[in-house]
Amino acid sequence: MTAPPSSAELAIDVQGLNKSFGDKHVVKDFSIQVPRGRITGFLGPNGSGKTTTLRMLCGLLTPDSGTGKCLGLDIVKQSDAIKLRVGYMTQKFSLYDDLTIEENLMFMARVHGLDRRPQRVKDALDRLGLYERRKQLAGKLSGGWKQRMALAATTLHEPELLLLDEPTAGVDPQARRQFWDEIHALSAAGLTVLVSTHYMDEAERCHDIAYIAYGTLMARGTASEILKNVGLVTWEGEGLGVDRLSPEIGKLPGVEAAAPFGVTLHVSGTNADALDAALQPYRKAPFTWTRTQPTLEDAFIHLMGKSEDNFR
Repeated sequence: MTAPPSSAELAIDVQGLNKSFGDKHVVKDFSIQVPRGRITGFLGPNGSGKTTTLRMLCGLLTPDSGTGKCLGLDIVKQSDAIKLRVGYMTQKFSLYDDLTIEENLMFMARVHGLDRRPQRVKDALDRLGLYERRKQLAGKLSGGWKQRMALAATTLHEPELLLLDEPTAGVDPQARRQFWDEIHALSAAGLTVLVSTHYMDEAERCHDIAYIAYGTLMARGTASEILKNVGLVTWEGEGLGVDRLSPEIGKLPGVEAAAPFGVTLHVSGTNADALDAALQPYRKAPFTWTRTQPTLEDAFIHLMGKSEDNFR
């Protein structure tokens, strides 16, 4: 059995974090440990407290209660010191549209009070493939190039921890892949990354995953560990119109989720016998059913069904 990581090996080690805004309890008794050098995916539906949690970890928000350390520093008492060692990339593009890429990076270098500014900026431009575009106005860039520039700006001061809040939303698949190649390169160099995302393929590219639903941590581990612990049984239905059966089958006893995947239908539950009985009337032409491995999306749909929206 592998020994748990020591505190020195953890980039993030927090317990019982809570945060409310008015009467909305946005983060509830949240605890997580993230070893150094890991890429941890942070998943969950909109409004689940992911952004609030990220901001508490990097010192931008003070938790109402809870304790813990980020990079060995107390998240409440040493928040200013944490900010200097963390790179935080927000959902919304937040650099200056009327400055060039190079000017934006030079501005960020000054904000951080960095030495060797021209060299640091050139290194960042080279690393992210931005050098040939360095004189282009940020406001004229596509979403993918903007995200590369934002990542360059976020890592200029050589942080030890990188917090990325849905960094590839609205970015095309090729740009997303290139962005993730860079994230893995940074991780290989020792950087710890916590990234929130809605894309299941991105979740699978993380070393491990934390799933938060409406302020509560629902699942934690590698993708395979989460699928094993959820204990789902999944059948895939094929045949003309099977995907349209989702509302009907989803109401049957034993069925916890029925989700169309293109022209197929994934039907999942945790009781294999009850699920089989529910599908029995549909085991006829033109439909065929195959027992399949549940996907991460199956697991997260299942977990969402077990959670309660705290804004309801």
